[in-house]
Amino acid sequence: MPLSALLLIAVAAFIHAWWNLLMKRAGAGGLVFVWGITAATSLVYAVPVLALLRDDLAAVGVQIALAVLVSAAVHTLYLWVLQRGYAAGDLSVVYPVARGVGPALAWVGAIAWLGEAVTPASIAGLALIVAGTFTIAGGWAMLRAGAGIGPGIAWGAAIGVTIAVYTVNDGRAVRLLGADPVVFYWLVNVAQAVALAPWIARRAGEARGIVTRHARTLLAVGVLSPLGYMLALQAMKYAPVSHVAPARELSMLIAAFLGVRMLGEGELWRRVAGAALIAAGVACLALAGGGA
Repeated sequence: MPLSALLLIAVAAFIHAWWNLLMKRAGAGGLVFVWGITAATSLVYAVPVLALLRDDLAAVGVQIALAVLVSAAVHTLYLWVLQRGYAAGDLSVVYPVARGVGPALAWVGAIAWLGEAVTPASIAGLALIVAGTFTIAGGWAMLRAGAGIGPGIAWGAAIGVTIAVYTVNDGRAVRLLGADPVVFYWLVNVAQAVALAPWIARRAGEARGIVTRHARTLLAVGVLSPLGYMLALQAMKYAPVSHVAPARELSMLIAAFLGVRMLGEGELWRRVAGAALIAAGVACLALAGGGA
């Protein structure tokens, strides 16, 4: 993996973990919260897109537009499921499971749909990331105790499925169709905000209350979430999607620490050990070849 891609992923990882902490603290706000985030993103990023990237915006064709619509639908579902998951489980369980399941499925999808190459290093990296996710979720002790699949793990897996779908779709848009990452993801948020607007209008009172209570969080997430993802999409221009998707899980090291230290969630060392396995997996991906 090129150093430029790895640096982009590292910065994106810090941003991603931080805005997920903000979401966890805010609690569930349903589709109103989703609309608030996408509306904030649409407004904040309109200035750079319209001022600096007008040529890229004008170059959006039918295929990229279809990818935008698919991404908008899946990202809306992702943000809704993410809130439900954080309401039901710990950040340091839901987040690692989601960020482990998603890239694993995205790895398969990128190879099957985008025709990307499989290398021994990429297989080893994926295996370490899955092992780290399993460790953070409870590991063998959870299975021996017969704990089964708790709500945090179940919601995390559901979030992971949505992550896989939008990762492969969006990776195809920027890597194969040539979409500009900033323009592409801005259009995704505009599509989400517009699609949800009629639903929000029928619940104006509820929407006004949630937006008023969480205005600072909505603005912060509306800026940070797309910024981190745009950096990841830019990395997909330099490295295969099947490498970038798992490598983004550097953010799990940060999320595990934040969940324990700032939210008072327990079992620090098990969760840090799992996060270390994930970091080792990312290192393998960084050493993997940059196949097609």
